Amino acid sequence: QVQLVESGGGLVQAGVSLTLSCAASGGTFSNYVVGWFRQAPGEEREFVAASKRNGGSTYYADFVKGRFTLSRDNAKKTAYLQMNSLKLADTAVYYCAVGLRGDSNSYPTLSASYDYWGQGTQVIVSS
Repeated sequence: QVQLVESGGGLVQAGVSLTLSCAASGGTFSNYVVGWFRQAPGEEREFVAASKRNGGSTYYADFVKGRFTLSRDNAKKTAYLQMNSLKLADTAVYYCAVGLRGDSNSYPTLSASYDYWGQGTQVIVSS
C-alpha cells in the first residue's frame, strides 16, 4: 500500500511560479512511475507530466512543455512539479499518482497506468 500526499497548491497570480510536492510512504520510490494529472472544474482529468521508473524518461503534455518541470528525489520519496509562467488555464486540482505495474512504465501518460493517487491539491491562477 502506498499513500501519497500532495502539497504546495494555492491561489496565485498569472505569470508566477509554484511548486507542488508529492510525498509517498511505503515501497521503493525509484521503482515507481510517477505522474501528475489535473482536473479543472467541469473537465476530465488530464495528463500533465510523468517520470518513468529507475531514471527513465520524463514526459510532458504539450500545454506545459517549457513551463513545468517534474523532478523526483527518490531518497526522500518525493516528487515535485515546478510550474512556471502560470496561466489562468492552469487552474485545476492537481493529483500525483504512482504506478507499480510493468505497463505503468510503458504507458505513463495514461491515468489507467497508475495504482495509487493522492487526494489532490488546488491551484487557482488569477489575473
